[in-house]
Amino acid sequence: MRTPDEMRKLILDFARNEENIRLVGMEGSRVNRNIPEDTFQDYDITYFVKDMKQFTEDDGWLALFGPTLMMQKPEDMELFPAVEEGYSYLVLFEDHNKIDFTFLEVDKLPDYLAQDKLRTILLDKDGRCPEPVLPTDEEYWIKKPSPRSFDDCCNEFWSLTPYVVKGLCRKEILFSIDHLGLLRDELLRMLSWKVGLEYGFTFSVGKNYKFIRKYLPEKTWDALLATYKNDSYENMWKSLLLCHSLFREAAGTCAERFGYIYPDYDRKVSGYVAYYYARFAGV
Repeated sequence: MRTPDEMRKLILDFARNEENIRLVGMEGSRVNRNIPEDTFQDYDITYFVKDMKQFTEDDGWLALFGPTLMMQKPEDMELFPAVEEGYSYLVLFEDHNKIDFTFLEVDKLPDYLAQDKLRTILLDKDGRCPEPVLPTDEEYWIKKPSPRSFDDCCNEFWSLTPYVVKGLCRKEILFSIDHLGLLRDELLRMLSWKVGLEYGFTFSVGKNYKFIRKYLPEKTWDALLATYKNDSYENMWKSLLLCHSLFREAAGTCAERFGYIYPDYDRKVSGYVAYYYARFAGV
């Protein structure tokens, strides 16, 4: 596997040798000093060019980066259409390095810098960035919720509960699994706010809450993992009730510390769940 230094040189040498490329940007985890470097991190690279067609109409330039194991071009897909501007090649190479290339026209640089602060400029041929672009993950830090956001999270969590119950009672487990996943997203959001309360709102718990384990008590972490056991109706009921218990504890703590009101529909919806649990659990 090529080393990070080798990959960086390859990425920059390609740009230096292509007159069409005027700047090179880099985004994502490899510019985030708070994330330990490992071999699985992508190289998220943006090439700012004068003429997009040179790189979008012919894939031949990719050969300079080595043999390809797998490639995806979002702008060329129908089922999973691209949602961001520009043209992208998401490439996994045979040595297992992965580069996500994005090509943008040079005049898109201001938008690029404004959209996300977790990015930097590696090469600037024309001096378009007179000041260094210093990456920061500040916009991804846990943010203290407003009273409305707190209530919205609670409302979404408990509003999703009857859908899970409905699927379990009807023996439509895939329906229930999907809605339990949405419900769990709100649980994770609430847990992250509790983490912020305890450790400060000055850091990120990572994409998909991947670093939250470091901040949760072992008992809470074990219970959270147990909510992912969704392979039977019995386990689905257990997972739902565990989610309720974890959410209730975290939301109650947040409400008390923030001075917010925890909604009483917890009690009402929990009664709804108990009613159907007694009639359908284990059936």
